[in-house]
Amino acid sequence: METMAADLATMIRTPLHDSHVAELHRLGEVIDVRGGDYIQDLGKPFTHFHYLLEGELEAVDPRTGDRYGAATLGPTQFFGDISFLSGAKATIGARAVTDSRCIRVERATMLEAMSRIPEMSDIIITVFAARRRRQLEAGDAPLTLIGAEVDRTIRQIASFAGRNRIPVRSLTIDEHEAERVAHECSIGDPKPAVILGKHEVLDNPTPKSIAQRLGLDQAINTDHVFDTLIVGGGPAGVAAAVYAGAEGLNALVTEDLAIGGQAGTSSRIENYMGFPTGISGADLCWRGELQAMKFGTRFAVPRRAEGVHQADDGVFHVRFDDESMACAKSLVVATGVQYRRLPLDRLEDLEGAGVYYAATDVEARWCRGADAVVIGGGNSAGQAAMFLSRTARHVHVLVRGPSLAASMSDYLLSRLEADPSITIHYNTSVTTLHGDDALEAVTMYDKTSGQDWRLSTSAVFIMVGAAPNTAWLSGLVALDPQGFVKTGVTNGGRSPYETSHHGIFAVGDVRSTSTKRVASAVGEGSVVISAVWGHVND
Repeated sequence: METMAADLATMIRTPLHDSHVAELHRLGEVIDVRGGDYIQDLGKPFTHFHYLLEGELEAVDPRTGDRYGAATLGPTQFFGDISFLSGAKATIGARAVTDSRCIRVERATMLEAMSRIPEMSDIIITVFAARRRRQLEAGDAPLTLIGAEVDRTIRQIASFAGRNRIPVRSLTIDEHEAERVAHECSIGDPKPAVILGKHEVLDNPTPKSIAQRLGLDQAINTDHVFDTLIVGGGPAGVAAAVYAGAEGLNALVTEDLAIGGQAGTSSRIENYMGFPTGISGADLCWRGELQAMKFGTRFAVPRRAEGVHQADDGVFHVRFDDESMACAKSLVVATGVQYRRLPLDRLEDLEGAGVYYAATDVEARWCRGADAVVIGGGNSAGQAAMFLSRTARHVHVLVRGPSLAASMSDYLLSRLEADPSITIHYNTSVTTLHGDDALEAVTMYDKTSGQDWRLSTSAVFIMVGAAPNTAWLSGLVALDPQGFVKTGVTNGGRSPYETSHHGIFAVGDVRSTSTKRVASAVGEGSVVISAVWGHVND
């Protein structure tokens, strides 16, 4: 742990080269800041990049208004974190400790310079990412959650925050700190709540409202026409975002929950080239998102596409679940697939309260020291079982068929079978969910023995089937009988990934006949942009 902290400190203090500083002088202006004045207000979007020439700056804790941490920034250092790239609101403020002098560069100008000077960009992004990582690990954040252990809404917000790498502080209702915070916020005895900053208690909080308050769900100007709109932020969509930005296309990525998509719920991918010790789906897509933002690609989360039409001028208009609209000269459909809902009574009532479709750190805490159930026979189910086995008392994997040989990678199946804390139940399915406000137990049916049996559990993870997210396409493109998008010359396209409707492309798991693997999705997202570029510039 000490080594990690030292590494982070080194990254956070990595200086820019003299040539980079000279470029900042050329692009920006030198300003004087009096001691005690802010250069970045708490909770406000980043409008400028600040490089310190003289004096001292301190980060400001949004909950207390005091200095964040023990360290300050001195000459040759710069202020900011990932929010600078994304356009979101700053999670930490910045204030001059003494009279100081800075180079100030407008955000748009700085982003252009970063895309033009990769060596400078690498240093800045490394520092920004390290700062955000430190916030996440320390639980230092402008957002405080109370009562996720008892309230489904707070649990959903915790999951949304975790998957979007939003720093949060999570408190249980019965701990002293929750009592202190509750009284400071004038909410009386501790109860489920979401608190922004020091005192602001949010009414009827939702992931959408949290995203809006933090600037993640950026407003889209319908008068602006993007070169390409990438709908879906999984590996295929993020790869397309990187290459679109690198090729100079003005691109927007929208995702209905979190960048990473279904792959973002994979706790460990071990067969992706270049990562011999494995990497989580969330980390892989996070790295891609940073690359894409460096090239100027924008992201808007959470936004779920609900319909699309093409105007007479050829521009596509995509309508989202909040009735907002985005316009683009081309579309890249990368909406992937979603796990199918099982036909179980009260399933919807217990979703988020014991029934989950992802197995990340957030969900894993709800089955710590207890039995967990994973339903499914694919790699995602296997990865979830291995991940949950670290904290759960025992993991039961339920497989509807007699074998996993055809649906799961051999290395993963071998590990499941060798792990004493995991049991695979073949020919077994869940028939009943038990519990009022939260899941308490499940009844399962063993087809081989013909018997029912009941298991006490507070967590069931459903990872069954693959239903494509294509209803929003409004009949514009040809689909196969299962609802996947047809592409290629034989299906009316002019290139391998173009659909029957010119200007609409499809990549990744949503595409008919695609190989349902992260590596192939990344490849398709990368390759499709050459055809998109050709369409936009035709």
